[in-house]
Amino acid sequence: MKQNITNFFTELALMYRFTIKFFKQLFLPPYEFKELLHQCYSIGYKSLALVAITGFIMGLVLTIQARPTLNEFGAESWLPAMVSVSLIREIGPVITALICAGKVGSSIGAELSSMKVTEQIDAMEVAGINPFKYIVVTRVLATTLMIPILVIFADAVGLLGSYLAVNMDSYITFKLFFYQAIETLDYGDLLPAVIKTYFFGLAIGLIGCYKGYSANKGTESVGKAANAAVVFSSLTIFIIDMIAVQITSLLF
Repeated sequence: MKQNITNFFTELALMYRFTIKFFKQLFLPPYEFKELLHQCYSIGYKSLALVAITGFIMGLVLTIQARPTLNEFGAESWLPAMVSVSLIREIGPVITALICAGKVGSSIGAELSSMKVTEQIDAMEVAGINPFKYIVVTRVLATTLMIPILVIFADAVGLLGSYLAVNMDSYITFKLFFYQAIETLDYGDLLPAVIKTYFFGLAIGLIGCYKGYSANKGTESVGKAANAAVVFSSLTIFIIDMIAVQITSLLF
């Protein structure tokens, strides 16, 4: 038990040092814009299909599940508003971030740990390249920038799925549905939901890179790094969301 507690705080300290090093390297030249664009493409564009399917199903299922309850109270007309608030404030950001933690976080952890095992990182240092700057900073920046965009995309597709679900049993025009969905939203719904997605992306990138970059040399460390990246990223997302909800309730 004592050893587990010691290992936990040691890991926490190493993660803190890794994060501080990232912020220091972030503002120092050279700036790897080409690699950053490549990572944005790999993380953002290649995740669109999975995020779109997830968002569509979220909107569809949420609408189908909520309709009977609202019907009991004669409040079916509130369905678009209820779905939009639920998706944009909470469900959309968290579920999309968890999907990205599974896809992106595991990919980063496995890629960096395999580079560590095959000594590619050591080869970069010998060649005079800053591997931390080239590998870690670009990937963390890419996740921080792309996760919010993916969340907004998932919310839009989720509302489209909700619109189709509403029209399964009744009819509402596309314009009226989105008017009712957007009319109920205010800055207290949108601003916190967008801001916390940047922290989700930062956490996914930092944890995935840390687990991969600090992996032990050995083939089994690749699987362990990928698994640890997903688990800790998912847990961190829930913690960030819990903190964001508390702050939002105090400010708005």
